[in-house]
Amino acid sequence: MSTHIADVAWALKPGEDFAAGRYGRGHTVTFDGGVTLAGTASEHVVGKWAAREAVDPEEMLVAALSSCHMLTFLHLARLAGFGVTAYRDHAEGVLEETRPGRRAVTRVTLRPDIDWAGTAPDTERLAALHEAAHEECFIANSVRTEVVVAAPLSPR
Repeated sequence: MSTHIADVAWALKPGEDFAAGRYGRGHTVTFDGGVTLAGTASEHVVGKWAAREAVDPEEMLVAALSSCHMLTFLHLARLAGFGVTAYRDHAEGVLEETRPGRRAVTRVTLRPDIDWAGTAPDTERLAALHEAAHEECFIANSVRTEVVVAAPLSPR
């Protein structure tokens, strides 16, 4: 087993009014490897109080699912004897109201676009590789969000 750390830090800025909800939602997220990124609440949720150049938690969840699927897929493709030269994904998450006053990211659609070296898997094998990657992805196994892999029907 392993432990993963993220340090999240936020501070009220001069002139902001916390009690009235008039404060910036920008913060930092520092990962145990030393990478720091700018975080924020979603602009869709807090409007002008969001930090425009930052990443919101919903985007981080979508990115985590996409990244985990990709890394698992690359490993499985290699083990199956296929060569991958590039992998891109335009992943999309949907935030919906699940019941009055409750919202959740209910669906994430992954759209992997893969370039192959040598022989590419046929449609059936490609689908099986994506299914296996989904089943083995640690992040997909950690969430209730529906994750859909909408890969091209045939390899490129």
